[in-house]
Amino acid sequence: MSQISFADAEQAGKRRKTRREVFLGEMELVVPWKALLKVIEPHYPVAGRGRRPYPLQAMLRVHLMQNWFALSDPAMEEAMYEIASLRSLSGLGLETIPDETTILNFRHLLEASDLAEDIFKQINAHLARKGLLLKRGSIVDATIIAAPSSTKNESGERDPEMHQTKKGNQSHFGMKAHIGVDADSGLVHTVTTTAANEGDVDQVGDLLHGKEDMVWADSGYRGAQSRVKRGVQWHIAGRPSDMAKMPEGRAKASARKQEHQKASIRAKVEHPFQVIKRQFGLAKVRFKGLVKNTARGTLSATSLRVQRDTTRTRH
Repeated sequence: MSQISFADAEQAGKRRKTRREVFLGEMELVVPWKALLKVIEPHYPVAGRGRRPYPLQAMLRVHLMQNWFALSDPAMEEAMYEIASLRSLSGLGLETIPDETTILNFRHLLEASDLAEDIFKQINAHLARKGLLLKRGSIVDATIIAAPSSTKNESGERDPEMHQTKKGNQSHFGMKAHIGVDADSGLVHTVTTTAANEGDVDQVGDLLHGKEDMVWADSGYRGAQSRVKRGVQWHIAGRPSDMAKMPEGRAKASARKQEHQKASIRAKVEHPFQVIKRQFGLAKVRFKGLVKNTARGTLSATSLRVQRDTTRTRH
């Protein structure tokens, strides 16, 4: 690591740490850095006759911080110059900050080799060793992520991999993120993405880790039982219209109680969506096409899981 500047030394000597500094300090402790570096190292360029590449560990840290704080490539470069805590975690000094093109190329390297999924699996394995994953129940759900619907661009058309869908009485254009969440811990164990017009139930087989006894889902997953050919107890929400048709009495009161119990368990799936969209900035797509946005969504889910681990460790 290079010698820190006087400004960085003054920053480090402050009595009160900001929330960003606290967060980065926790991530430094809980992210399995060595395991992630082993995933990327075979694909990373080595020093030769050309320009010497940046240290892999520094670029990985820059890339993860870019996802944690929902920054574009130019914004990440500027943030590295402006914020000492980001430089501290990356191990880079002011004179060695990568430019936006280098940050972009590293992201493209991960996308080209589909390494976001491998990084996600490493985090899975890390948390499983700590006893935080693969319990006997899962919750599945999906959320729509908006994409630009305007055709006022260079190509004069919308992103062909995004599609229109209708939810309630409102139309949406974009993609869907589908997740499987552990019913006990609330940790995300599976992520897939599709165009927004893809049915939720069509992805259910890819959202289960295979060791569940029970699965909870909303009414959009009706018929899932026929798509997963093994013994699983399904707890799928009933349609409000079906509930409204039932006559008042004990049967309806019992059905309401059952639906309330299902909903109280399914509520755990909303927290990951909230964090991924609000904290990590994935309420709208940033890139064109599913591949790039899938990589970003997967890394956001990875960051969420590590963040949840810091919360459990702290308490």
